[in-house]
Amino acid sequence: MNRLLWALQGLLAGLFVFAGAIKLFGPVAQMAQQLPLPVPFLRFVGALELLGALGLILPRAVPSKHWLISLAAGGLTLIMMGAVVTSVIFGPWTNAVVPAAVGLLAAFVSWGRHKVAP
Repeated sequence: MNRLLWALQGLLAGLFVFAGAIKLFGPVAQMAQQLPLPVPFLRFVGALELLGALGLILPRAVPSKHWLISLAAGGLTLIMMGAVVTSVIFGPWTNAVVPAAVGLLAAFVSWGRHKVAP
């Protein structure tokens, strides 16, 4: 179970680094076209995604801080819940499938690191 959780953490960290970097450092005009949300809010979400990605991986270096992994995964789950709601509101409901799947994976990592393999 520990290996599965680490594989998922690596996958999620890579995904959130990519998504967060695009939102934080991407061109403003392109982001404004894709989502009718304020650009400062998108930048804030991008920063949270980058911090969450770091929270999935870095606590391994500090053995006494493993609980941060569960916390980071829980926070990313909340972000993905918001992405699902936003996808349903501003587009067809099928756009919510990917954020829902990523959110479920993040929730599984949070549960697994909290209860099964801390």
